[in-house]
Amino acid sequence: MRVLVTGGAGFIGSNFVRYLLKERADWDVVNLDLLTYAGNLKSLEDILDHPRHTFVRADISDQARLCEALQGHFDLVFNFAAESHVDRSIADATAFVRANILGAQTLIDLCRERGYGRLLHVSTDEVYGSLGEHGLFTEDSPIKPTSPYAASKAAADLLVLAAARTHGQDVVITRCSNNYGPYQFPEKLIPLMILNALDDLPLPVYGEGVNVRDWIHVADHCRGILTVAENGRSGSVYNLGGKSERQNLTVVKSILETLDKPESLIHFVTDRPAHDLRYAIDPTFVEAELGWTPRHDFETDLRATVHWYRENREWADEVRSGEYRQFTESWYGKRLGDETAG
Repeated sequence: MRVLVTGGAGFIGSNFVRYLLKERADWDVVNLDLLTYAGNLKSLEDILDHPRHTFVRADISDQARLCEALQGHFDLVFNFAAESHVDRSIADATAFVRANILGAQTLIDLCRERGYGRLLHVSTDEVYGSLGEHGLFTEDSPIKPTSPYAASKAAADLLVLAAARTHGQDVVITRCSNNYGPYQFPEKLIPLMILNALDDLPLPVYGEGVNVRDWIHVADHCRGILTVAENGRSGSVYNLGGKSERQNLTVVKSILETLDKPESLIHFVTDRPAHDLRYAIDPTFVEAELGWTPRHDFETDLRATVHWYRENREWADEVRSGEYRQFTESWYGKRLGDETAG
């Protein structure tokens, strides 16, 4: 087997490449990534020279470069490549339209024209919009994205499904809840809070911290993706959830407790526009059809994640340098100056 992983230097992608090399000893993995701010070769340091791993730098929205960079046949294609941070999409959606929509269509076309095997497109529960206090997202939930990021992912999903219906292309989609684990870029909630707490810096929490997310460990997500790729029905969508709903404030307090840091580090900041209240996935379909269920316990593995970031400060410091710091200061700085009671 020869497989292509796009976006394989990012958080979930790098974990997935590592998972494939461990779990599928006869698979060769071509890992393609543009290496923007969130894609970092440091996250692949331990496998860059692996004999079954080849890294290629390219942009999936650049058709000419993609055609040039990819040679030979691929039995499976996994598309992780995406701009994924909601705050950045609010500040400027241009990169999200290019990477998430144009990039997806370019990859869909290439797979069809060259006769590649199944394309698995990695999506998000954010395409469903926001839940109230009750209910769960199912595969039949209406697509109602709130943020520019979610809208770009929803558009990509529709293009993937259209390829199946129009061209009979072999595609599947996974939609996951919020991931956590090692190698996550520090602009996301859990690594941002861990690293700020380690440095005794303010922990910026939106609003009153009551927004709820359903957390899934990245290892469970990777296992789910491979399960769907190998056994899922063509043209289908599968929701992968961790069954671990937590308010953001609860997660932040757990991190501080694990690090033995004071809650006075928490700073409630002005909420971002149209902040979805709650996400929660019903994984009944994938459980019943493919036998996948989450295995990781949130409390146990959150502590393990805190430990990983504490023990890998060099990695964190390198990926937080430069452009990331500039964005963080621009985005959160004005909010930290306008704190709200919580």
